[in-house]
Amino acid sequence: MSKPQTIGEMLQEQGVSRRAFLKFTAYLASSMALTPQMAKAMADNLATARRQSVIWLSFQECSGCTESFTRSFSPTLEDLIFNFISLDYNETLMNVSGVAAIEARRKAVEENKGKYILVAEGAIPLDDDGVFSTSAGNTSLAELKELAKDAMAIIAVGSCATFGGIPAALPNPTGAVGIDQIITDKPIINIPGCPPIPEAMTGTIAYILSFGKLPELDHLKRPLIYFGNSIHDRCYRRPFYERGLFAKSFDDEGARKGWCLYEVGCKGPVTYNACATVKWNGGITFPIQSGHGCLGCSEPNFWDKGGFYKPIPAPINTVGKVVAGAAAAGVVAGAVSATIARARKKNAAKNKVKEENQ
Repeated sequence: MSKPQTIGEMLQEQGVSRRAFLKFTAYLASSMALTPQMAKAMADNLATARRQSVIWLSFQECSGCTESFTRSFSPTLEDLIFNFISLDYNETLMNVSGVAAIEARRKAVEENKGKYILVAEGAIPLDDDGVFSTSAGNTSLAELKELAKDAMAIIAVGSCATFGGIPAALPNPTGAVGIDQIITDKPIINIPGCPPIPEAMTGTIAYILSFGKLPELDHLKRPLIYFGNSIHDRCYRRPFYERGLFAKSFDDEGARKGWCLYEVGCKGPVTYNACATVKWNGGITFPIQSGHGCLGCSEPNFWDKGGFYKPIPAPINTVGKVVAGAAAAGVVAGAVSATIARARKKNAAKNKVKEENQ
């Protein structure tokens, strides 16, 4: 049996130059806020790695995460599937179905035991032994446990798989929960969002391939490279927030001038994601840029947090208390800034007169 090719050997056969590959990894590294040195390390490690077996399971979900996954720009889905990974099972994307699909999955598990990455999309219902979600006669609960047993790591994609999402929203009739509420003996990466940013999914897989380890995670198991800052931290409307300039409705003068959307329900100050930096559609835009406030979909229980178009209630926690006072504080800060600016201008004028009289 011939030895499996490395990714570098495959790319070389396809005529991809070292220079082109370095440009690709530099772009990929920059999207993760990694240093140029890490970009070179990524290129070197990817070149010597072999394609990673990935098994993708779908549970209680709408397939929106898979749809988002197919729209990745760096790496593209084609780059990822044909060059970096072997997507051995995905009910939405694979050609075969039925018995042939299950056989392909069984073979992939057997050949990559302990080495494959399991991607889980959708929540898991626990009530009535999980009968609310089944595939090929097996419940999602049983299927997850069976496939997680021999996985190297699990990536839960989407808010349903990470935190229960919409299926777990009140009154949660099926007893839906996220993956990490069930699997506790395997490394788990949560990539929430409804749906997640495509590059957050493909980039995380590329990181594991490049460095042979999981990226650094936050307290909710989210990769810090994509979930290390709040949307508010990087939002281009933040200067308006600081000055106390808020749209009161989606069609008022403030909205037309691009003012902060906090008072019409934007959850950016308490939502951690890369929407304002990586953005969507190949880095073109994101919801706030399109005039719609953040829904907070990458946070736990986002569906039940008091309404999408209502300002963050106060107090909800320390952050909430600060944010709730931002409108008033912003006005005060704006007034103080204006006063300071006038004082500086006045002093500059005085100094100029002194210099001219000397």
